[in-house]
Amino acid sequence: MQIYGYARVSSTDQNADRQVMALQGKGVTTSNLFIDKQSGKDFERASYKKMVRRLKSGDLLYITSIDRLGRNYDEIQEQWRVLTREKGVDIAVIDMPLLDTTHSKDLLGTFISDLVLQLLSFVAQNERENIRKRQAEGIAAAKARGVKFGRPEKALPADFGVLVARWEGGEISTDDILMICKMSRSTLYAKVREYRALQVNAKE
Repeated sequence: MQIYGYARVSSTDQNADRQVMALQGKGVTTSNLFIDKQSGKDFERASYKKMVRRLKSGDLLYITSIDRLGRNYDEIQEQWRVLTREKGVDIAVIDMPLLDTTHSKDLLGTFISDLVLQLLSFVAQNERENIRKRQAEGIAAAKARGVKFGRPEKALPADFGVLVARWEGGEISTDDILMICKMSRSTLYAKVREYRALQVNAKE
């Protein structure tokens, strides 16, 4: 029997150290530790897939919480079924001792474990939906207050009009104006179009 551990964080700038320490505390070695830094909205995760291919019947998989498998009720249920029934793997959820298939081999234990799994899967999905709703409401409220999202508008040089005229007249090259304005070629063309439109509107 091999002991494995799986950790997941939702983005590359999040830290998986807490999960890793908890898994190592259960005897998971570095070679059997798999980490993904990707959202749980799907299972297109390289480390997870690699781990599943290595898992064999009788192996034990530790995860810190049920939402490490995902945040969608149906997918959590499906992955649990694939791992425990098709692969024959035991799963132990560190944050929820009731979800430990090594201790739930009898009918009653399996029944209780299934109920807890369904409940926690529902809670995980419900929380995800609530987070999305709160985020959407927060963004809408911020926009109503005039808060702008995305990258801040890049300020143009004070002599942008002069630079454009020199560039269009062939006095300076495209590379020169890009370097002076510190912008990409596509941004330059967009800003020139905006500048020309403003000039036309000013004359009308």
